[in-house]
Amino acid sequence: MMLRFLVPIVPLLVACDGAGVLPRPAEAAVAQVALPAAAVVPVEPAALEQAPPTRVGVRFPRPRAIRGLYVNAWAAGSRTRMRALMDIALRTEINAFVIDIKDATGYLSHHTEVALAHEIGATGEIRIADLSGLLAQLEAERVYPIARITIVQDPILAKYRPELAVTDTAGGVWMDSKGITWLNAYQRGVWEYHLAIAREVARMGFPEIQFDYVRFPDAPEDDMARAVFGGSEGRTKAAAIRELLDYTRRELADLDVQFTADVFGVTTSAERDVGIGQVWESFIDRVDVALPMVYPSHYWQGSFGFQVPNAYPYEVVLRALRDAMRRSARVEGAGATRPWLQDFSLAQPPYAAAEVRAQIQATYDAGIEEWILWNPGSRYTEAALEPVAGFETEPLIRVAGVLAPVSRRRAVIDSVAGARADDN
Repeated sequence: MMLRFLVPIVPLLVACDGAGVLPRPAEAAVAQVALPAAAVVPVEPAALEQAPPTRVGVRFPRPRAIRGLYVNAWAAGSRTRMRALMDIALRTEINAFVIDIKDATGYLSHHTEVALAHEIGATGEIRIADLSGLLAQLEAERVYPIARITIVQDPILAKYRPELAVTDTAGGVWMDSKGITWLNAYQRGVWEYHLAIAREVARMGFPEIQFDYVRFPDAPEDDMARAVFGGSEGRTKAAAIRELLDYTRRELADLDVQFTADVFGVTTSAERDVGIGQVWESFIDRVDVALPMVYPSHYWQGSFGFQVPNAYPYEVVLRALRDAMRRSARVEGAGATRPWLQDFSLAQPPYAAAEVRAQIQATYDAGIEEWILWNPGSRYTEAALEPVAGFETEPLIRVAGVLAPVSRRRAVIDSVAGARADDN
């Protein structure tokens, strides 16, 4: 008989150094985590059904807790790739796919009727030939679809509607040192174009619209010195992002869809705008769900006291999400938090099942039940995912820089912290 290993989903007490990501202390510190004594409890799967799914639309009941995978447009348009991803959902806890409708190339993935998309040539690379058919397949297999729409990174719209782009002090469309052009989030035309796309796919059946790159550029100071943001009318960047989200949410209200937004992971901990217009308190009450990209590999050296944040997936995700929960609690009408988690390797150590599962466990320990995995190629570590019948053996996670059974994470953290204290 298979046993389902459950670790209690409870808030944890973590020693925090205030701003979290921004300080860069010289030496790494081990987070002091208070965990309940209970760890692994075998239960029958039926006991997990604590609440029925919430219905957002008629076609796609919203799962009680979304556990999803990002599916890029090429994979979504491939029968072979989609079959493989569907099979992962059938075998594991996965119940949702985030599907690219418009990515950073500016191309729409499907056959659209949005006039501006045709005018600017954004229909020149159709990757999902039959989006309606794909939705029907997801409906039949009971997978919840989320439409991802990239906003300000769109070279096609920037080229053909330069008045909607960030401009250069020397004239013309501004380009950062990586050769990337950016739309200007102050411009109403940027909002309206993406609203039209969102309304179209919502009518097709998507129960959730997810905006990504809903921000201003992140670029070196020398690059930003040349950037001109017309149309600000005295508004801060954070105010513009708040207005964009508020406008979109109101304009989608008649379609009975969830409206969500991806944000930088640093926004959960940074108390000020880091230059991109994303401040937690400024956007969290203007979305149904915020999705911070808390990838450990993307944090600065010294973040949360760790010289190599990538080597501490459990601690980094836990600290980042606890900051998010703390700040949301102070905002009336705050949306939920659902993190993007890292299922790719960038620097050392390489990420495998233990590193991915560590992030999932950290999410639960922060008091959040939902998450989505990101892999740019949409190729995932199935061994990190809980099978529908439960784990046969207790999973390992990377915690305190070592691999340990999930139920031992408290003891391992305490042991490593004690050893370092003795060394000092």
